[in-house]
Order: sequence, then C-alpha cells, then structure tokens
Amino acid sequence: MKILITGGAGFLGTMLTRALIERGQLRGRTIASITVTDLVAPSHPSVVGHSLLRVNTGDLLANAPQLFKEDFDAVFHMSSAVSAECEADFDLGLRSNLDATRLILDGLRAQFHRTGQAPLFFFSSSVAVFGSDPALPLPSIVQDTTLPTPQSSYGIHKFVCEQLIADYTRKGYIDGRVARLMTVSVRPGRPNGAASSFLSGIVREPLAGVASVCPVELSTAVALASPATTIDGILKVVEATREAFGGRTALNLPALTVTVGEMLQALEDVAGKSVAALVTVKPDPAIARIVGGWPSRFDCRRTRDLGLKSDESFRKIIEQYIQMIQS
Repeated sequence: MKILITGGAGFLGTMLTRALIERGQLRGRTIASITVTDLVAPSHPSVVGHSLLRVNTGDLLANAPQLFKEDFDAVFHMSSAVSAECEADFDLGLRSNLDATRLILDGLRAQFHRTGQAPLFFFSSSVAVFGSDPALPLPSIVQDTTLPTPQSSYGIHKFVCEQLIADYTRKGYIDGRVARLMTVSVRPGRPNGAASSFLSGIVREPLAGVASVCPVELSTAVALASPATTIDGILKVVEATREAFGGRTALNLPALTVTVGEMLQALEDVAGKSVAALVTVKPDPAIARIVGGWPSRFDCRRTRDLGLKSDESFRKIIEQYIQMIQS
C-alpha cells in the first residue's frame, strides 16, 4: 500500500506517520511507502531517514500536479490554514483550504479513471463547522443530526470540503472518510495561528517555566482530545467498513468537555501552584468570539458505535504530555 500524508511534517501528521510505520499495515495490506508532503521536511528522529518514508517539500498547490502523477492507495489530508489565519487573511484560507483540497480530489479522480480503483481519502475536519446561527441556534449538546452552521471562514472551508468529499464518494471516485477533530491538547512545540492554540499553551508553556496568557474567561467550556486519542480515532475511522462508518457525512471524534478553569486546576494538581500561577487571564474579544462559538458538548451515536471513547480526564492528558516530552 502506498500512502500520502499532506501536512505530514506537522505535529499530528508526524504522529500519524509514526503510527503507520509502527503498524506496518493498513486495512490488512502491507505499507510499501509513505509520502509526506509539507512546506518543510519531517524532523522527528523516529521518522527521519526511515526506509518507508518519502519526502515532498514545498507549496502543495504548486507540487500537486507532479505529485499526483503517482497513484496512491490512501491519502490522509491533514494540512490546512488554521482558524485565526483564515480570519486574518481571507485569500490564504481559500487557497490553502479550498483550492488545495479540490486539487487533491481531482488528482484522485483522475487516478480512479486510470486505475478503476477508488483510493481511500481521509480528511481532517473540525468542530468549527458548528456555530450558532440566528435562524438556527446551536443546541447545548451536539448530536449526529445537528446541522453545521459555521461562523468562521475556517469552519466554512471545512464544511465545504466535507460536502465535496461526500459527493466524490457518492460518484465512486474515492472512499472518503471525514472526521471532525476536537481541539488537540496538549500539543508540543510552539504556538501556531489557531484560535485554539492557547488550549495547549496554558499547559505547555508553564510546564517549561514560561509565562502564558489565557485569552478567554475561565468559565469557557471546550471540547478537547489528547493527541493519542485523536490518532487512534483517525485510524479507527479509516479501518472501519463503509457500512460501519455509516454513510458519507462527517463523523465527530470523541470529546472531553472541560472548562478552562478546570484545565488550570488540573495543571495545579499535577505541577503545583507556582506552575499554574504562570498563566494570566487576559481576555481577547476576537479569540473569545471564535472559541466561544464552538460546541463543547457532544453525544454522538456513530462515534460510540465505532468504539471511540474520549479521554478520561484532563489531568490524564497532562500526564500523557509530560510522559511524551520526557521520552
């Protein structure tokens, strides 16, 4: 099996690459190669120089025509411009999210016409597809039947791509699987342009002895998932049969609901008051508006039917992060 991962040098892309290398197979087939495409090459020691790894660096839109001269059995589309970036630069969001996804889908459609086989296509969507519209307020608990009404450019992009993938799947060009990822916390590395970046930063930075700013009120409730739970969910989604996945619409990955205040309490419980005191609450209206518009509670039958479970507690997530950075 030949696999392509876009955004493969990013944190989740690298974790997915590592997981696939460790498994050695996908859907019962031996993995022959994993092509990773991103602006930069992967840097994690566990993947650099691995015999299965092929690296394609540069702009995805520029590289795609040459990239899709090769046939792939599975594509994991993980790359995108993130929420705050899309609000700040409208054209960047359109180009990175809509144009790139459409180009990949058409590359796979051309492959289908060459080979007669529909490749697996996984798309990482987001709970940002949900929002509260004046005509259709967001319910307190999101269910499988909750209609997405995005309230940000990023959310719009993700929802548009979801529908394109559903249609390409309906036509038989791909076997499309879309999962809406919860905010992943705690991510290592540096802050990024996502509005949700602080949900890792208020733990990651204090644990490193660095001050951090929390841009929302402590009462703000959020839906989170650890990196390990997220990768496990992605792999279970792509391994599921078409029937078990249950249709062509996106599936919500499992969520742990916590308030920001509860996150900081967990940080204090694990690392002590002096570490938690490095976080200063300083509300940013723009960030608070975006994050506050996202759903925080989910009850989804399809998720449960696939055997997907949320993290046990945020304390466990912090302990997982500490173990990861120490290993």
